Amino acid sequence: MAGLTDQAFRNLCREHGAALAVSEMTTADTRLWHSPKSRSRLVLEGENGLRVVQIAGSEPAQLAAAARAAAARGADIIDINMGCPAKKVCNKLSGSALLQDEQLVAAILSAVVAATDLPVTLKIRTGWNRENRNGPRIARIAEQSGVVSLSVHGRTRACMFKGEAEYDTIREIKQSVSIPVIANGDIDSPQKAADVLALTGADAIMIGRGALGRPWIFGQINEFLNMPDESPGLNSGCAKNSQKSSFAGFQSLPGNSVRDIMLAHLYALHRLHGENRGVRIGRKHLTWYCRYLQDAEEFRNAVVRVETAAEQLQLTQAFFDKN
Repeated sequence: MAGLTDQAFRNLCREHGAALAVSEMTTADTRLWHSPKSRSRLVLEGENGLRVVQIAGSEPAQLAAAARAAAARGADIIDINMGCPAKKVCNKLSGSALLQDEQLVAAILSAVVAATDLPVTLKIRTGWNRENRNGPRIARIAEQSGVVSLSVHGRTRACMFKGEAEYDTIREIKQSVSIPVIANGDIDSPQKAADVLALTGADAIMIGRGALGRPWIFGQINEFLNMPDESPGLNSGCAKNSQKSSFAGFQSLPGNSVRDIMLAHLYALHRLHGENRGVRIGRKHLTWYCRYLQDAEEFRNAVVRVETAAEQLQLTQAFFDKN
């Protein structure tokens, strides 16, 4: 989610029901934190919830130093990424590549936990490949090291994002440890969220790609999960009716609501990144929003080509005025 889950998007997701929103993955090499990209990823002032900074690297001492530096900048939680499958990350023995070396995992987690008084959390995959789903062992190492919660994507590193997420290993991980386990992978609707919680026994769910273009999905999942499974009918003799079975409208919101969300998101991007970079990042998000808008192909083709913030906002407003 690097390049997408900046502060503007995190704040938007929290406004719509996300309990936590984690920063974009940041290198543990603090010498690189002065680059424009890293600076934007480490903006914490103005965060509308707990400030969770995610770091990635392969050297225990370097990750420990990064945790201390993030704490000094105002982080509330340190999250360690051992789940990213990208080649440029794994080639540096970082991200999910670390799952191959359980001793190094233990050294990293122990070093980071010892380096800060802040809670330390961990994101992993189910293993390195299908033959080596060592997620349960990694989970036990994490718990023994002092990690306070664990997020698990239901694919191995070798799977990348192909195929369907599998939840059996997440269930096994949940049964292996006493710390909270958060299930992740292919959760794109309220019903899927409920199904994954039931299948895995997880304490919570994490949504990544499923929130792109639909930041309101969090509130809709909360609403769905808080509904009673059944409620009495209008008459005492009626069969019980399932409220959840009639839950509708999750895919979309009224047009004016979607318009207001999109415009607020664009304004926030332009403020956070400046016009040039804000417009470029805005194009990515507009493409995602258009996936869930009717008759948006012409709008998408036009709005992703504009160069100024004013044009981006004007075209977005005009699309909804016509529809």
